[in-house]
Amino acid sequence: MAHTKAGGATRQQGNRRGKHLGVKIFGGQKAKAGSIVVRQRGSKFHPGANVKMGRDFTLYALTAGTVQMLRRMGRQFVAIKP
Repeated sequence: MAHTKAGGATRQQGNRRGKHLGVKIFGGQKAKAGSIVVRQRGSKFHPGANVKMGRDFTLYALTAGTVQMLRRMGRQFVAIKP
């Protein structure tokens, strides 16, 4: 009985595509209403003024304006200044 037992399927999985996470519109740049500002896993960046967080932690702009990156209370906030 010369066969391998319980090898699993981990050897058969190839490379996976990246998830395209990160900051999409940086501080000082202009954002349109509804545009995605940050794609993230977990809340590394928190929503500030005129920014809302989606259910997958994506931050998006509620109004058009300039993106501001703020640091308050030990957290990083993203806000839109109209």
